[in-house]
Amino acid sequence: MTEREPEVFVICPTTSIARGEAKAFSLSRIGDNGEARPFPIVIVHTAAGGFVGYVNACPHEGKWLNIGSGQFFNAEQTLLRCGRHGATFEIDTGLCNTGACAGQSLEPIALAVIDGEVCLCGVALVEDVSFPDPFDDLDETMEIMIHPD
Repeated sequence: MTEREPEVFVICPTTSIARGEAKAFSLSRIGDNGEARPFPIVIVHTAAGGFVGYVNACPHEGKWLNIGSGQFFNAEQTLLRCGRHGATFEIDTGLCNTGACAGQSLEPIALAVIDGEVCLCGVALVEDVSFPDPFDDLDETMEIMIHPD
């Protein structure tokens, strides 16, 4: 039996998430049947400077933690908070300490910081291998430039 290298996918530069902030990402992973499935995650740049990540789903109902303004934290920025029903979770462990899912935990994801990039490890993601359309940014309107001659 040969060992395979763990799959590592770059998610974002470390500089794209400020210390003490969190950011959601909507990815697609390869399911057991080989088809693409949504894989929402949240990455937290902790106040101590590290990075932790979780599947962006509250254990209570499986819905995203962030709603409305997109905030992930309680008012004091000391706990992750479910925006739907107010359950709070420890940032470093994902353990729910108040709310309908007390005692349960957010599903952790394995992260690594490699060359200034936050990377997801051990999850087979669907990679976007398509080539960008060079005309994708063009809209239907004409550009007119007026030169004072």
